[in-house]
Amino acid sequence: MKNLKVIAFTHKHVDLKDLGNLVICNEELDSRLINLKNSLDIPEIFYIATCNRVEFVFYGPHELTDDFIADFMHKMNFCVPADKLQCYLGQVTKYAGLDALHHLFRMSCSLESLVVGEKEILAQVRRAYEKCREAGFTGDFLRLMMDRLVKTAKEVYTYTNISRNPISVVSLAYRKLKEIKLSENPRILVIGSGETNQNFAKYLKKHKHSNFVVFNRTLANAQKLAEELSCEAFPLSELSNYKKGFDVMITCTGAAHAIIDNKLYQSLLNGETDKKVIVDLAIPNDIDADVLANNPVHYIEVSGLQAIAERNIQERYNELEHAEAIIQENIKEFLPIVKQRRVEVAMREVPDKIKEIRQTAMNEVFAQDLNKLDPQAREVLEKVINYMEKKYIKVPMVMAKEILVKNLKLEKN
Repeated sequence: MKNLKVIAFTHKHVDLKDLGNLVICNEELDSRLINLKNSLDIPEIFYIATCNRVEFVFYGPHELTDDFIADFMHKMNFCVPADKLQCYLGQVTKYAGLDALHHLFRMSCSLESLVVGEKEILAQVRRAYEKCREAGFTGDFLRLMMDRLVKTAKEVYTYTNISRNPISVVSLAYRKLKEIKLSENPRILVIGSGETNQNFAKYLKKHKHSNFVVFNRTLANAQKLAEELSCEAFPLSELSNYKKGFDVMITCTGAAHAIIDNKLYQSLLNGETDKKVIVDLAIPNDIDADVLANNPVHYIEVSGLQAIAERNIQERYNELEHAEAIIQENIKEFLPIVKQRRVEVAMREVPDKIKEIRQTAMNEVFAQDLNKLDPQAREVLEKVINYMEKKYIKVPMVMAKEILVKNLKLEKN
């Protein structure tokens, strides 16, 4: 367990606007992680980025010294100045061993989220893991761990009230939007068709809004959301050509930098001068600071929702103890599973090693003696060796399992 490590940058220590500089776009993720794995010899790793955290989870013998973390961040090739990167190193939270496991369980159960009880975090962690698994970055240990994380989170959401009347970043943003007096059936420009915007658009549709248009990098994904909203869909590359104006802009893309500068914003306004509403739920923000400085805007962003989120934590505080109890029980169950798996993996090599010894003995060490035997004697010898080979494979495996079971009983007592 001591090899489990987490390098985390979260809303607790890093300003959400700064956190965006550490987000890696999907197109670059594989190449960056390949470089990191190879250069630092990391056996298993996956990367998580949400609206309030960026974390690297890996399994390896490395010590999380300041020098190692600095080298780790350098090899991830973040496009930030050296002095800014040094600032991030002062804001990192690092976990190792059981502390790392406990942190990951708490995170997946939404106990460390900006909005406690937000179920979306589990889906985000699973997607992050699956992407890295499919790319070959994870292995046996992280697979076992993810299975247990999912089981634990489902139990927390089922057996506690932590997610009752669920609140999410999306729902908090919608609350803020409702405080603004909108025109009747406002024109709503949706930029990005990921889960966050899907959820936000569903809130709007539920409350009788119907005048949408969707833009997304991948047109097929835009069309899926547009079908639900009964509206038109366009590729993001066509955004600069859109001339129908808007009253509300909902934006959340996975871009590593702002995608809407003041020039593009003026184009989207198409001469309109009234105060617009922008809901920017992307990390980093999709809206460039110049847009806010030069235009009348009602601006809703993730960092501005933190005060509401703090109240949410207090409301759900009593449920944290119940959730922690479930987490601790699952960690207690998980540790023996890891030990058993470690024995199983080690014992996989036994049959091959015994077969290798047999081949060496018969083809090299005793080859001349065997050639002197008549066919009947050789056949009997082959039977004896086959019998012994099977027993030598079976016996150590049985003994190892008996020792493991005995040790687990002692630990429980």
